[in-house]
Amino acid sequence: MVPVASRAGIFDFYLEILWSGEFAPSKGSHMARSDKEAAVAELAEDFRTAQATVLTEYRGLTVAALKELRRSLGATTKYAVVKNTLTKIAAREAGVTVPDELLAGPSALAFIKGDPVLAAKSLRDFAKANPLLVIKGGILDGKALSPKEITKLADLESREVLLAKLAGAMKASMSQAAALFAAPLSKTVRTIEALKAQKS
Repeated sequence: MVPVASRAGIFDFYLEILWSGEFAPSKGSHMARSDKEAAVAELAEDFRTAQATVLTEYRGLTVAALKELRRSLGATTKYAVVKNTLTKIAAREAGVTVPDELLAGPSALAFIKGDPVLAAKSLRDFAKANPLLVIKGGILDGKALSPKEITKLADLESREVLLAKLAGAMKASMSQAAALFAAPLSKTVRTIEALKAQKS
């Protein structure tokens, strides 16, 4: 039996061995009940803790391509190949509504626990370079997103950029405020100097 690293996740393990050819399930084989329960519990927790979730179809992508996608998504996004039946059960347990049309065909889910804009950019850019990755839709703040809405999300500026712009605007505003406060003071100083000159 191939050992499973606890942090790798049960889904990545199954994906790796299926594609590597080390394991070929016979027709009608099923996950053990305990494995299924563990998978659903892990999925439900991912749904609960994610800022956003994007569902994709990965059919035709190699293991190497999926590893590249995971790297591009970064440490704050978990990308896992999941059975649709388990996804539906886990989403229900987590109180998340996943539209049925997103669960058509083989699915891989991106659980985004960082900035949704950055993750959406990574998915969009990867899909452009690898057309076999199809973005089916997603969920953000409990609202279903279409592929077009995810593309629009990817076109937004990241949280870091927006914060930098806000900080710049605040700095500029403070400089302007300081100039306004300083203006009457300098005018007063000039008036006093003028009066002193008259007296002398």
